Amino acid sequence: MSESAEAAPAAGGFVEGTWLRILAPTLLALLFLGGWEMMVRVREIPPYILPGPIAIWQTLIRDWASLSVSLLITLKITFLALSVAAILGLALAILFAQSRIIELSLFPFAVVLQVTPIVAIAPLIIIWVNDIAISLLICAWIVAFFPILSNTTVGLNSADHNLKDLFKLYRASRWQVLTRLLLPSALPYFLAGLRISGGLALIGAIVAEFVAGTGGSASGLAYRILEAGYQLQIPRMFAALVLVSATGIAIFLALSLLTHLLLRHWHESAMGRGDRR
Repeated sequence: MSESAEAAPAAGGFVEGTWLRILAPTLLALLFLGGWEMMVRVREIPPYILPGPIAIWQTLIRDWASLSVSLLITLKITFLALSVAAILGLALAILFAQSRIIELSLFPFAVVLQVTPIVAIAPLIIIWVNDIAISLLICAWIVAFFPILSNTTVGLNSADHNLKDLFKLYRASRWQVLTRLLLPSALPYFLAGLRISGGLALIGAIVAEFVAGTGGSASGLAYRILEAGYQLQIPRMFAALVLVSATGIAIFLALSLLTHLLLRHWHESAMGRGDRR
């Protein structure tokens, strides 16, 4: 059998698997939404208790002008926090890879920062920092920082020891070892941490906005949720929640696509089944 004949079933299986990953959750979601709407209509549940998907969609369209502004504010905080977490996490992980003493000295403090509930320290950060935007950024950064630092540190320490010995044999400099061996080996770990931190940065921004409780036109989605709850505008609350969930999914998909584009030609985690043979 020729190579093209072998590749065709493999490609067909990959495409079939891709469509299955899309269609299966889509059909399940449609069934869930249809059952939800039917239950609300049959049992005549008032919208201020549980609105149906159609009412939520109509509210989302009607209030898009104000909700979109809040969405952009939350997105700005999220991406700024994720960017700072990625830069600092990568830089500190590289520092850990260069010095075992520094890693043993600083890593426990990063763990303490991770396990401390952001809800508990967010009020203190907001009190200590006069600027609300900066305090929200710090809160979101704290949540997103540790997965990048931890994963990247593991990746840098997981480089093949035989290759390290080879670099040493050829008298490679520290910079050459870092850029040509350690960083490429740690890239899949860094990207995995980035995917985790993308959702965590959004959660940190939402939690910080809840704690801050800032109002006005320059408010994030969390305040819109609080505002809708106080006014018993439950469809508007659900519409804001839908935006938060859709944003989290979009961030994860975008980072997953970035991971695939960066790793698809050389790392097995991003290669198709046909390419692994």
